[in-house]
Amino acid sequence: METPGRIVTSPGALDFTVENVEKALHQLYYDPNIENKNLAQKWLMQAQVSPQAWQFSWALLSPEKVPEIQYFGASALHTKISRYWSDIPTDQYESLKSQLFSQIACFSSGSKMVLTRLCVALASLALNTMPEAWPGAVAEMVRVFQEEGGGVDGRARCLALLELLTVLPEEFQTSRLPQYRKGQVRGALGREWGSVCPLLQQLLRRTDSPGAVKARVLRCLSSWVLLDVPLNESEGLVHDCFSALSDPELFDTAVEAIVNAISQPDSQRYVNTLLKLVPRVLALQDQLREAVQNGDMETCHGICRIAVTLGENHSRTLLEQVDHWQSFLALVNMIMFCTGIPGHYPVNETTSSLTLTFWYTLQDEIMSFESDKQAVYLQVYRPVYFQLVDVLLHKAQFPSDQEYASWSSDEKEQFRIYRVDISDTLMYVYEMLGAELLSNLYDKLGRLLTNTEQPTSWQHTEALLYGFQSIAETIDVNYSDVIPGLIGLIPRINITNVQLADTVMFTIGALAEWLADHPVMLSSVLPLVLQALGNPDLSVSSVSTLKKICRECKYDLPPYATNIVAVSQEVLIKQIHKTSQCMWLMQALGFLLSALPVEDILRNLHSLITPYIQQLEKLADETPNPSNKLAIIHILGLLSNLFTTLDISKQDDESSDGSAPPVKATPPPPGPNPVVVVLQQVFALIQKVLSKWLNDSQVVEAVCAIFEKSVKTLLHDFAPMVSQLSEMLGQMYSTIPQASALDLTRQMVHIFASETDHFPPIKALFELVTSVTLSVFQQGPRDHPDIVDSFMQLQAQALKRKPDLFLSESLDVKAVFHCGILSLKFPEAPTVKSTCLFFTELLPHCSDVPPLARVVQEDGKLLVQAVLEGIGGGASRSLMDQFAEVLFSLNKHCFSLLAVWLKEALQPPGFPSSRITTEQKDNFSQQILRERVNKRRVKDIVKEFTLLCRGLHGTEYAAEY
Repeated sequence: METPGRIVTSPGALDFTVENVEKALHQLYYDPNIENKNLAQKWLMQAQVSPQAWQFSWALLSPEKVPEIQYFGASALHTKISRYWSDIPTDQYESLKSQLFSQIACFSSGSKMVLTRLCVALASLALNTMPEAWPGAVAEMVRVFQEEGGGVDGRARCLALLELLTVLPEEFQTSRLPQYRKGQVRGALGREWGSVCPLLQQLLRRTDSPGAVKARVLRCLSSWVLLDVPLNESEGLVHDCFSALSDPELFDTAVEAIVNAISQPDSQRYVNTLLKLVPRVLALQDQLREAVQNGDMETCHGICRIAVTLGENHSRTLLEQVDHWQSFLALVNMIMFCTGIPGHYPVNETTSSLTLTFWYTLQDEIMSFESDKQAVYLQVYRPVYFQLVDVLLHKAQFPSDQEYASWSSDEKEQFRIYRVDISDTLMYVYEMLGAELLSNLYDKLGRLLTNTEQPTSWQHTEALLYGFQSIAETIDVNYSDVIPGLIGLIPRINITNVQLADTVMFTIGALAEWLADHPVMLSSVLPLVLQALGNPDLSVSSVSTLKKICRECKYDLPPYATNIVAVSQEVLIKQIHKTSQCMWLMQALGFLLSALPVEDILRNLHSLITPYIQQLEKLADETPNPSNKLAIIHILGLLSNLFTTLDISKQDDESSDGSAPPVKATPPPPGPNPVVVVLQQVFALIQKVLSKWLNDSQVVEAVCAIFEKSVKTLLHDFAPMVSQLSEMLGQMYSTIPQASALDLTRQMVHIFASETDHFPPIKALFELVTSVTLSVFQQGPRDHPDIVDSFMQLQAQALKRKPDLFLSESLDVKAVFHCGILSLKFPEAPTVKSTCLFFTELLPHCSDVPPLARVVQEDGKLLVQAVLEGIGGGASRSLMDQFAEVLFSLNKHCFSLLAVWLKEALQPPGFPSSRITTEQKDNFSQQILRERVNKRRVKDIVKEFTLLCRGLHGTEYAAEY
């Protein structure tokens, strides 16, 4: 093929002629330069929708062109018919139809991809003309292709007809027909099934039909059943599909057709048809067993899909046919066989995972019957579910160590997820089997661990424990009488393997709440957990289990505290665990220490923290570099995690049922809080670290986190530190403003601003950070959206907790208000959200804080303009609720002013959008001013208006709202 010249770059300058289209296609397929390809692509897209497409499309289909060019011609025809149908004059329908018919006939022995596009084009034409302009479209398609046609062989014509019939329902599913037409056309297609069904049956049953034709028939059936063809009308064909399963060439397509037919929502109405299908599915068991023996995963998978689809979609219907209970039970047992298929998922089998949702569905259906019926079903199905538990635990077993070592990391991850799915299924099954399930597991475990004759594989023990853990993790097992026995068995387990050790840990963790009620059992499991802490391979399971025990059982742990702290200290010093586990370990120690007498807390804190403080002192003297930065952040992280959970106010976190408020068990001991004592000791050191690292936002963040976590946990006990910390924060922020310092200031304002003793330092800090931030705004705040966001949240918090802060002479209220208006125009959604919150907190104080009243009166119009600009298209549509809140607040607190401001702001033409008429603006104003009570309604009005402003009203984008 000769190389035509390169396409002209400006698309407007080109005629959409056959030659130019061919040049552009050549450029798209063969030009190595990606920019030229993109230009060609853009130009061709314009060509496809141009009026000239009607001329060049047919020319591109001529027989001597290459398939890529013919394909573009066929695609352009489909685009014109499907998207620009209204441009086609009615008197052209017939000629367009006959042209397409003859082209399809020509291409029935030509390029498959071009044939498919032409079929899709004719399908689109049919959908646009059914039922009025082209009644009996499908019957006519069948007739045209069955007539002897100019020299095209019968088999090719037959395949072309089947392709056309297959794409017709697919095109309907993706067509852009308006809703009312969709209903009409669906009805018309349903009536046409009468022409399709006999043809498909005849082709499938003829012994001389070639395999390719039968495969296409099955695909065609799959396509039509998605239109909800009634199952009783396709019953004969579905039975033919079952016969086709014995042909390996047709197996996959037959499975797809059967699955599609029986999973249509409507199919449960045809009970008799479904009952006839059950024996057909059961008859596949020999083929299934043979496939299992031959390791033929594809066949296992296909047959299992059919059985599960029938069971999952129709379990209710089939359960209700009481006379046929044995055949349904046989189907359930067949699915059980699929669940327990031999081999390890996902390496030697991939079928068992398909069955898990079936067991949920069946259980839900059984449990939804009224109690007397339910009792009958439970009698039959409880034994089945006990068998299921055995099968699932068998499937959850790890392979031999040698085999597991040969698995890829992806296979191991898939197996892990599969076990989680099994765990969820077991937890669900517990609802049906109840306490008996735990007893059953306990008996099995007991027999395994006490049987001295034959050695047990660790895999077997691990799976049983995994079953226990799956249930205990989410279900309250406190009432189960087998847990003491289980805890007694755990120390007897011979732990020789990481997976088993992990499961032992997680099982102990899952029983932490039970241990809190039975503290006498702690002594038998705690040593196992402490021993596991020293093993890096058990890092996640041992640390998370210790954390659960320390959180749930802290009041029973004082006798063990010295030991726990010593072991934890040792593993921390040896750096056995990764950063996140070190942080969890510190949280565990925080819970543990909370329950000790104050002098013990201080002693333990001293021994725990001293090595880190010494390290930090050394690091503070060094010149900053990346490696000592990581070490500093790590140490600060350890301290803040410790202080997060170290809470000596003896609160019961919640009553057991979560209903009553927390109860203060005993008043906290007199004297300063141990955390405060420690913080005061290290304060100077932290200041020293800060002075060197003020430029580094991560170090500043880590320092702020220590105090923020402490303030949140200690609340008013933090009081002795308020003035020191306020001073340090002020210095930090004045040197280099950072968002984390504002967030910490917000916490302090939240807790201490309304306390008379602490008001002066808090007020001074608030004024200082406000004036520093105002100067950030003067220099250009666009590079600091995080600071602006945190600043707006701080101002909102101040208005909420202590509006008196805005009475101060030294606070420039007007400047803060103007910063808010600037912030409303930021592109970052979180910043705009925080700013809207600031204004909704500010407006109610127009009546009681004179400086705020003045600024709103003078500059409220600017706020209204900024809000309207956002609604008009300046801000993301996700923020409309927040803008609506500001308008609602203005209407509630400044009603008469808002009426004037709205009128003035909406006066200029083209504001807030050029798409809006004056009448629409007036209507919007009146609607807003009318709503002073119903906030929900204001949100709807704003959403409606923003869609009009953006030109999206009534589009599919609007529907996403």
